[in-house]
Amino acid sequence: MAKIDIKNLSGAVTGSMELSDEIFGIEPNESVMSIVVRNQLANRRQGTQKTKTRSETSGGGKRPYRQKGTGRARHGSTRSAQYVGGGTIFGPTPRSFSYTVPKKVRRLALKSALSSKFADSKMIVVEDMNLSEVKTATVAKALKDLGAGASSLVVFEGANKNAELSARNIKDVKTAYVNTINVFDILKYDSFIATKAAVEKIEEVYK
Repeated sequence: MAKIDIKNLSGAVTGSMELSDEIFGIEPNESVMSIVVRNQLANRRQGTQKTKTRSETSGGGKRPYRQKGTGRARHGSTRSAQYVGGGTIFGPTPRSFSYTVPKKVRRLALKSALSSKFADSKMIVVEDMNLSEVKTATVAKALKDLGAGASSLVVFEGANKNAELSARNIKDVKTAYVNTINVFDILKYDSFIATKAAVEKIEEVYK
């Protein structure tokens, strides 16, 4: 089993823990991660675009001019697309872009994302992030001392109000719980920072 150092908020190593090879030591499957990321992005799309067709626009009950004798094209309604105020041809209508991906595929993608972070030495485990007060500077300094990258995903085992509020105003830092982590966020942020309890819970849930 692979080992990783456990650090405190000052960046000092205070111990180590073994990581499950089933979750943090597999060969990352890039194609599966790509499938799941595209699925997440598709599911986030609102699909609320809408334009009016000629049947939904007002007016147009009478021909703009007579059928014959004018030398012009035959028009039946001023609501046709070529007129100002007319309907749109083949315009977008509300639709859902969401689709499902098998649970085993999603789980494999998550394990692949976690394994890639560990393999790239971009995973950091901290003892805990229990703060006595809400203070953004405390979390900002801790991230710097821990050697976090330009952006960080910080994972807690459960609700941690002071730490969450302290990190909220830091650019490119996102907090999450074990049950809300996803492949897109893990891959998007440079550093994956988790408390020791969160890592243990991840291993318990996804084993």
